[in-house]
Amino acid sequence: MIQLVRIIDELPGDFERLRTAAAAEGHRHIERLDEDWNSGAQRFAGDGEALLAAYQEGELVGIGGITREPSETAEPALRIRRLFVSPQARRTGVARTIVAALAQEGFDNAALITVHAGDPAAGAFWEAQGFQPVTGLAWSHELRR
Repeated sequence: MIQLVRIIDELPGDFERLRTAAAAEGHRHIERLDEDWNSGAQRFAGDGEALLAAYQEGELVGIGGITREPSETAEPALRIRRLFVSPQARRTGVARTIVAALAQEGFDNAALITVHAGDPAAGAFWEAQGFQPVTGLAWSHELRR
């Protein structure tokens, strides 16, 4: 079973394991999450914003957040970001569960949710979640309510 917990005051105590796993794979976005959280630059606390931790059998196995879209948009939009699932928990529904919860949260506040897929494999994941690829924008994929 996957349990999602909203992160409010501090990053989970076992967050360092996720950060280390992401860095080992060459992903810097979890380190940026750590830096932004600790500096106060990004706390996922605005309307429609959230940071969720995913647990399986009591172990932190994933994280993901949603914030206001940082680029200019013609309509209110939110961006899913900082999504990472530990290698041992991949293909178990953790990422899908996080994305579904963030999208549900987001659609309460905006009709457009964006993501920036870093590579073709990530793009395929987002498309499997119902996001449509776009070009010429600050994001690579979008999902509309």
